Amino acid sequence: MTLRQAQGPIGSPIQGVTLYSFTRAFHGREYDLEGLIRKVAAEGYGPGLEIIGFSSFRGFPHIDDAYAGWFRDLVAETGLVTTSLAVNADIGIHRDRLLDQDELIEYMTLQIKAAAKLGFPIARVQISIEPDSMEALAPIAEEHGVTLALEVHADQYASHPRILALRDRYEKVGSPFLGFTADWGATVTGFAPSLIEAYRRRGASEELLGKVVDLWNEFYQQGPPADQADHGQRFGRFIGLAAQNGRPDLGIDFGINGTGLFGPARVDDWLEIMPWIKHVHGKFFGIDENGEEPSVPVRELVKLLVENGYNGAISSEYEGWHWNHWQSPFEIIAGEQAVQRSAAENAGSRMTTDAADASRQLAAWLPRTEGVRA
Repeated sequence: MTLRQAQGPIGSPIQGVTLYSFTRAFHGREYDLEGLIRKVAAEGYGPGLEIIGFSSFRGFPHIDDAYAGWFRDLVAETGLVTTSLAVNADIGIHRDRLLDQDELIEYMTLQIKAAAKLGFPIARVQISIEPDSMEALAPIAEEHGVTLALEVHADQYASHPRILALRDRYEKVGSPFLGFTADWGATVTGFAPSLIEAYRRRGASEELLGKVVDLWNEFYQQGPPADQADHGQRFGRFIGLAAQNGRPDLGIDFGINGTGLFGPARVDDWLEIMPWIKHVHGKFFGIDENGEEPSVPVRELVKLLVENGYNGAISSEYEGWHWNHWQSPFEIIAGEQAVQRSAAENAGSRMTTDAADASRQLAAWLPRTEGVRA
């Protein structure tokens, strides 16, 4: 059975990476921003380059002309292609109150302008932004030529009512500058073995670890949580499981990862929003001894994108750095990208790995505004 939604040209996703994957090396001062960018180019993890604004650019979202020029020159020199700038929609930046709608729009506008100034055609926004806010931001995105791609991330999923409400608003507004970033963490098929190993190294018993996997598998069979109450109950069961087995200190960690990082939706759930997917986070957690991702169906996900004509970028997003301190993230990223390339070939296409091709392809894939102002 094919997951293809409609007949049409097959896609050739652009290979890329988010620097978030190398957070441990960045925080450990093994590399600064320039060093990481040069490493990505030299080791062939691009050509697509995604960066998180607040974690990588000092003073963000205030970017002066000299710094923007330096960054653009560096990207051009290294032969990479900027794909997505991850921006924040944190309405709780003040200690005593939340941002109101006008303040949120102003806050997001600053970040949209920063994305344009730095040369990013996409700004990844977060699920905390409501449909009204996305509609209000559409003309601002159009003015600056930056597509707003809201991230669909576990514990949300493509057919979640909150995501469908956004999709329906996009359809009503009709702006090509509104869309989604599809995060593969919403469609995971198993509790990550590398995380089980990390818990083992923290002294968790094999009995407890077996029960954790069994509980996640139970939730997988049930499908994704219907609502936040259902999500909360699942979170609570992980906490209870840890307490009942003498490791209450691991309960919240089990719950956060088991419900907020490993989403149990099925691959074809992405078809609900496929026409609005502008960017993809190739979320994954590790590569096994067979060179495969054991808990994320990378091959099926790439096949889905190819068969539905997706020509945007996939940013490999290695999340295992949170707990895996015994393996190199660079080697793991290389392994996952090899799986993506193999999957695309098996689906009758290829991953785009040439920078010039990627630049032309991305320009054709995303909308443009004449006379864009940074």
